[in-house]
Amino acid sequence: MIIDIKELNEFEEIIGYSFKNIEILEKSLTHSSYSNEDKSYSKVNNERLEFLGDAVLSITVSRFIFDKFPEYPEGDLTKLRSQVVCEDTLSLVAANLQIGRFLLLGKGEEASGGRERKSILADAVEAIIAAIYIDGGYRKAEEFVLDNLTKYIQLAVKGKIVTDFKSYLQEYYQSKSQSCKIRYVVTKEEGPDHEKMFHVNVLVNKTVVGKGTGKSKKLAEQDAAKNALKSEGQLNE
Repeated sequence: MIIDIKELNEFEEIIGYSFKNIEILEKSLTHSSYSNEDKSYSKVNNERLEFLGDAVLSITVSRFIFDKFPEYPEGDLTKLRSQVVCEDTLSLVAANLQIGRFLLLGKGEEASGGRERKSILADAVEAIIAAIYIDGGYRKAEEFVLDNLTKYIQLAVKGKIVTDFKSYLQEYYQSKSQSCKIRYVVTKEEGPDHEKMFHVNVLVNKTVVGKGTGKSKKLAEQDAAKNALKSEGQLNE
């Protein structure tokens, strides 16, 4: 056991599932960069679990949206699933569950910001899904998936999962601290009334984390939130 048992128990409380075999939870949190550095640990990482978790995740979301939206044709179901079962969404789930805190990473990966890297976080979510599936069966894994992804399915149906950067930003910072306050401040308006351009800063507490522009305050706020997410590594450039 490499991760302290108290930390694993804390993580169990966060995800709402207690493992019968705690070692498989540790395995799901072990990145290959760690096992590559520690030769005694070389065959223990979460890559195989990611493979299985991806399949469990896909079938769970597929069945849920198949039942929930009987009027959707195949193409719409496929599009909806792809919006939910993706790196961006899974990294948000990981942030909500504080997964980055508990990962075992190699020194190089740790130094380069691996605990906040979207790909690593998304893969860890899939590995945890597989660990729950192996330890507790499909129903427990399904429960975990739907508890953590149903709200994103609802956002995707409303067309907000990609375009509502303000909600994305709010969720991201609240996953770090429930006490943070996010404000949008118009710093400048320019141009004639029929072609006005707004400049907006988004502040977390008193720190400017992003700036944006738009032809309305709402568009400028969304642009500022989008740029803040990019600077935090939560969106691709």
